[in-house]
Amino acid sequence: MIRVVIWALFYAVMIPLIGLVGIPWTLMTGSVEWMYRAAMWAAFTGAKIAGARVDVRGLDGFDNNGTYIYMCNHVSNMDPPLVVPSIPKRTAVLVKKELFRIPLLGTAMKMASFVPVDRSNREAAIASIQRATEVMRSGVNITVFPEGTRSPDGKLLPFKKGPFHLAMESGMKVVPMTIYGTEIMMPKKTWKIKKGTATLVFHPPMSPAKFTDREQLMEAVREKIASALPPEMK
Repeated sequence: MIRVVIWALFYAVMIPLIGLVGIPWTLMTGSVEWMYRAAMWAAFTGAKIAGARVDVRGLDGFDNNGTYIYMCNHVSNMDPPLVVPSIPKRTAVLVKKELFRIPLLGTAMKMASFVPVDRSNREAAIASIQRATEVMRSGVNITVFPEGTRSPDGKLLPFKKGPFHLAMESGMKVVPMTIYGTEIMMPKKTWKIKKGTATLVFHPPMSPAKFTDREQLMEAVREKIASALPPEMK
C-alpha cells in the first residue's frame, strides 16, 4: 500500500507541474516537444517508482522513424506509463473523451494532438478517425488499445472496430504490440501494486493494403499480439 501512495503522490505532483510549465512554454514556443518529453519521463518514472521494470523486445525489427498505428493489448493500469514512453518517436493516443475534462491534463492532451473517442456517437467516432488520420499525416504516431478496456484476467478481449477503420482508411501500417507481466503487478479492480517485470514486444509492421477488409486485418493483428502472450493469456 505504501508503494501505491508514493506512486499516486508522484503523479499528483508531476501532472500539474508539467502542465503549469509546459502549457505556457508550448504556447510561447509553438512546440509541444518539451511538454511531451517531460510527460513521458514522468509517466515512466512513476511506473519505476511503483516497482515496475520493462523488458522491451523487437525494436530492431522495423524502421523506428516511420509513422505507424501502434496497437497493444491492455491488462493493467500499469500499461500506458510503460507502453507509450517506450514507443519510438512522438505518439498521440486515442483516449476516452471524459479525460479531456480534467483541468490541465485535458489542455495538455489537446496540445499533444491526443484524439478524444466517443463510442456512443457514430458521427463523433467518424470525426475521431478523421482527426487521427490528420495527426498521422503530420508525422505523429497514433497509439491505441484496441480492446477498449483492461482485461480482467489478462486474456485477450474482443477488439473494437474503430482502430481498424482508421488503419484501412488512412493506409498507415499497424505495429502490433504485446504486453504481459503487468496483469500480475496491478490487476484490474485493485489499486495494489506488486514489483515485477513487464515484457513489451514490438512486432513487425502490417500494411492494411495487404488485407481485403477490416475484419481480416483485425484478425491478423489479434493473432500477432496473441502469439507473444503466455499460453494462459491467449
